[in-house]
Amino acid sequence: MLDGTNMDTAASLKRASVRFGSLTALQDVSLDIESGAFYTILGPSGCGKSTLLRLVSDLIPASSGEVSVLGKTTEQARLAREFAFVFQDATLLPWRSALKNVELPLEIGRSRGIQLPVGTRTPRELLELVGLKGRENALPHELSGGMRQRVAIARALVCQPKLLLMDEPFGALDEMTRDRLNLQLLDIWRETGTTILFVTHSISEAVFLGQKVVMLQAHPGRLRDVVEIKLPDPRTIKMRDTPEFNQYCGYLRDLLETC
Repeated sequence: MLDGTNMDTAASLKRASVRFGSLTALQDVSLDIESGAFYTILGPSGCGKSTLLRLVSDLIPASSGEVSVLGKTTEQARLAREFAFVFQDATLLPWRSALKNVELPLEIGRSRGIQLPVGTRTPRELLELVGLKGRENALPHELSGGMRQRVAIARALVCQPKLLLMDEPFGALDEMTRDRLNLQLLDIWRETGTTILFVTHSISEAVFLGQKVVMLQAHPGRLRDVVEIKLPDPRTIKMRDTPEFNQYCGYLRDLLETC
């Protein structure tokens, strides 16, 4: 396992556990997420992948242990808009255009008198960043599933979060669309410097995107290993045909079978 104790961390879990009644969803997870890195999370069903993201994002409390984000409690980080969450469902408001959906967090903040972080890019520029220039006025039903997810990513970036949490955002998309969005997400990550924590069920997606792959083990959910992916950057789709890529996939597949 990699030791990240001396790294500048975006998020840190120390013997963190989550229990729902008699069910232990996560048990004694200790993990440091290095600032600016791209982490992917793998594991069998029921291992607590989504629970881990919700724990970091202050959507659920830790039953025991400690969780911090950028040196703050998860509540403090949430109130400071230090992180943003992208779900599998884009959850766009159907009556608002793509641009208006991206602007929504800013509008809500202003209406509540909340001082939000000011990003270096406008909502319109963020739509261009995710490849949707010219579709600013399109309603969600006029966009493909992949386009809707890109709007959701732009909306998540509008307050310039330091940490982006993504829970299987491309899981419902076809393979070709997923490949394109994987490449685009890597471009966004390199350009913004945002730390990304990305849950997936796909071994190849985890290897392709991640600098480090976090493997969780089920019943109860606990940390099995953190695997560093040493592939050249920038990554390309053709890289998936290389022996190095397939060796990582094979290792993680063998590891997953024992989880």
